[in-house]
Amino acid sequence: MTKTLASPTSAPSAAPGPTSPPVLGGLGLFTVLLGAALPLIDFFIVNVALPTIGEDLHAGEAVLELVVAGYGVAYAVLLVLGGRLGDLFGRRRLFLGGLAAFGLTSLACGLAPDAWTLVAARAAQGAAAAAMLPQVLATIQAGTAGARRARAMGLYGATAGLSMVAGQILGGVLVAADIAGSGWRAVFLVNVPAVLLGLVLAVRAVPDTRSPRPEPVDGPGTVLLAASLLTLLVPLTEGRAAGWPLWTWVALAAFPFAAWGFYRVERGADRAGRTPLVPPSLFALPSLRRGLLVLVPFSVGFSGFMFVLAVALQQGARLGPVEAGLALVPLAASFFLVSLCGPRLVTRFGTRVVPAGGLLQAAGLLLLALAARRSWPDLDLVTLAPGAAVAGAGQALQMPILMRTILSEVPAARAGVGGGVMITTQQSALALGVATLGSLFLALVPGLGMRDALVTTLLTQLALVLLTVALSLRLPRRIG
Repeated sequence: MTKTLASPTSAPSAAPGPTSPPVLGGLGLFTVLLGAALPLIDFFIVNVALPTIGEDLHAGEAVLELVVAGYGVAYAVLLVLGGRLGDLFGRRRLFLGGLAAFGLTSLACGLAPDAWTLVAARAAQGAAAAAMLPQVLATIQAGTAGARRARAMGLYGATAGLSMVAGQILGGVLVAADIAGSGWRAVFLVNVPAVLLGLVLAVRAVPDTRSPRPEPVDGPGTVLLAASLLTLLVPLTEGRAAGWPLWTWVALAAFPFAAWGFYRVERGADRAGRTPLVPPSLFALPSLRRGLLVLVPFSVGFSGFMFVLAVALQQGARLGPVEAGLALVPLAASFFLVSLCGPRLVTRFGTRVVPAGGLLQAAGLLLLALAARRSWPDLDLVTLAPGAAVAGAGQALQMPILMRTILSEVPAARAGVGGGVMITTQQSALALGVATLGSLFLALVPGLGMRDALVTTLLTQLALVLLTVALSLRLPRRIG
């Protein structure tokens, strides 16, 4: 380890003094990446556990969708606020508090006596994740520079992608293992020891950073952003299962008005010299603006694919939770291996790696659709491996590089809000993916059957992937 790096065993107090920027050492980076992994794992870990949860808690489909949506919506709505609070009160403090709250709410999920208690605990868990996760990116931005920052951001992107796949695999293994009779509860209780480890390491190794010019919370902007996301995400995630009652249409009709109100308030605050929750000036950065446009269809397709595959393999191909989870191992393995090559490829080819990854992912989806068409219902790890491996390699050339691109020009003073904006966009798109592609798949099943519904949904995702390819051609060629 070079002399510019903090010793992995050093405490934050051993970091450089006030005249020097804080340094995020190796152990500190591992700790914040652990904090980044937990919320993403928990978004996907329930996909293969939902049938068991429904049977054990006697919960209907609408309530089970709330177990997923309650977490995702609370998470998305509060992320930007979490980034601003970290800038204001200190990112290490918010990281520790959010991590501790995530452990407590995970425990509450694992001990929930009924379905509605689980829904409430999941929403609280999403709020805790929103306090913790923005501090990860902000700490990386403030505690690293140059090549070390590029490496740390590459590791963050790889961690994010692997966490999404690993969550579904781990969920299947834990449900089937039925540790001490815990059944589905283990998918939440497993967080508790991980959180305890993270807290011990964070106290020891994560430096304390904050914005040099902390700004107060934008109350009107926070309320209007929450209203915008709620009126969009809640009806889309709950509408199909609830039978599209009147309130879902009213909420969707209110969304454009809430979004326009948010934009006007933020623009007015910016012009008046105040600091809005989401400064419009951030979107003047080409890397952030264009990167977010690519991240949305990518994340919609990714989460929709994961949800639909979990349902199709368990309910259509009649695989158990372990087999359904392990079917994603080739995807996870190729994602991990290819993501290690990402930084070198970016150095040589710039962001043109991203559209190349999109084309590779498209080829993987075609292979998966062909496998489903020819082998249904005899789908297993071997049948799906070629398509899954190719798709995973393509995703590894997109997600880590996209995240690094989006934040490459964000100033360190606005690291918290910049990270919050990116993660809010990603999380909202992940929730939309389950709502849109998941609803499309389930709506097609009665008329087309499970096989053709799966193939049609995969081809719909293919269209989204091709959209990401087209949009990614407009990314800045080099990452600053």
